[in-house]
Amino acid sequence: MKLMFASDIHGSAYYAELVRDVFLKEAPDKLVLLGDLLYHGPRNDLPREYEPKKVIPILNSMKERILCVRGNCDTEVDQMVLEFPIMADYAAMFDSGLTMYITHGHHLDMLSLMNRGDILIHGHTHVQAMERQGRIYYINPGSTSIPKEGNRPSYMMYEKGTFVIYDLETGGEISRLAIGAAD
Repeated sequence: MKLMFASDIHGSAYYAELVRDVFLKEAPDKLVLLGDLLYHGPRNDLPREYEPKKVIPILNSMKERILCVRGNCDTEVDQMVLEFPIMADYAAMFDSGLTMYITHGHHLDMLSLMNRGDILIHGHTHVQAMERQGRIYYINPGSTSIPKEGNRPSYMMYEKGTFVIYDLETGGEISRLAIGAAD
């Protein structure tokens, strides 16, 4: 299974188009969106080309291959214009013996449900991370549109137990983590 992860688009038509371009080029099985799709939220500055109405058709054009979880800036009103489900707080995915829990990250109460070697993937902080924390792996692809703590706009690809975070604008590799099913 080949997956693309993107988080925190926050209404940026510019970065939504870049996400779509990478998605079309890389042709993953699914585009996993980690929430905060259309709005910037009260704590963030406006991202480049903040145009939520333009983001809607960009995302809807990929609707058959999107898996999405709800971010803290996503609402029922957003679900009315997006043609794929966005209101789930989390999802679980399984591949090659790996268990991945997908969430936005503003509610991390699912940690108690996770087992040794499970993978927690979320956005929300806008900060990239790939590390083992105790018994689980913690992965955050960062933000596509409003990166923080010196990070670049980014997305992540997953295939055969390997996660790679890439710079969304240059395509350069930022970090890589390979996880075996026995971990």
